Amino acid sequence: MNTQTLDVTGLKCPLPILRAKKALAQMDADELLTVLATDHGAPDDFAAFCRQTGHVLLESSEADGVFKLVVRHK
Repeated sequence: MNTQTLDVTGLKCPLPILRAKKALAQMDADELLTVLATDHGAPDDFAAFCRQTGHVLLESSEADGVFKLVVRHK
């Protein structure tokens, strides 16, 4: 299974979601996208994005101010 990492640290909403959407469009089903973000709204934004698009949010964690969000492509 392919995994890609997208570093959007320092970017504010809606840019992390837009960049993730673009990356996911280039990926195949069941591939993983790991997003690193510092926007405090990112966990909620990605949860809503996944609900709306059918992708699966597998992980949402935070360490030292950086959120790690792992999304599985639908």
